[in-house]
Amino acid sequence: QLQVVESGGGSVQAGASLRLSCVASGHTFPSYATGWFRQTPGKEREFVAATTWSGSSKYYGDSVKGRFIISTDNPKNTVHLQMLDLAPEDTGVYYCAATYDYSKMRAVDGYTYWGQGTQVTVSS
Repeated sequence: QLQVVESGGGSVQAGASLRLSCVASGHTFPSYATGWFRQTPGKEREFVAATTWSGSSKYYGDSVKGRFIISTDNPKNTVHLQMLDLAPEDTGVYYCAATYDYSKMRAVDGYTYWGQGTQVTVSS
């Protein structure tokens, strides 16, 4: 079974950058898609970004488009989320997720495998 683990969260000031990483292990057939979602207390989990295995197709949520960059490092089974110009509204727990089904890459229910999450806190 595929497993994913996030790292790289932390507390930063507004305008700073962070890079999150998601490492996959287990039965990592080279065709899974990876997505990032975030959640704050009392709110639904929000789509942030996703990429196909090859990196040929990438998707971003409207609130992060132009500031966040998702990239793949396939030899290391790793996907990075580079977050630039962070704002307090970006605060939340960031989850990495993986799926072999490419049909709903922007949707929470499109993913089967989830990490435990990493906290990102942006102060003004």
